[in-house]
Amino acid sequence: QGLKPIVSTESPASIFGTTSKLASDFPATDSFLSKNKVPDLQKIFQKADGLPVHLKRGVPDRLLYRTTMALTIGGTIYCLVALYMASQPRQQ
Repeated sequence: QGLKPIVSTESPASIFGTTSKLASDFPATDSFLSKNKVPDLQKIFQKADGLPVHLKRGVPDRLLYRTTMALTIGGTIYCLVALYMASQPRQQ
């Protein structure tokens, strides 16, 4: 009779139809690597031109800043109006 192996030597049945691949099976590509932009951005942001950091990159930054300020002021006004209307007694 002898000893039987504790672990089955058969491979388990495949649950899904596709097989998985290890990361080492894929070809090594450097397509996700690009030119290092940090030195260029450091030149832009460290320039002493008197502008705040959040406006250093020009028109897109100004547009985002002004949109954010407009939404903040509009939201504050809306909240104050809603609080005023909620504090008034209802007319029957």
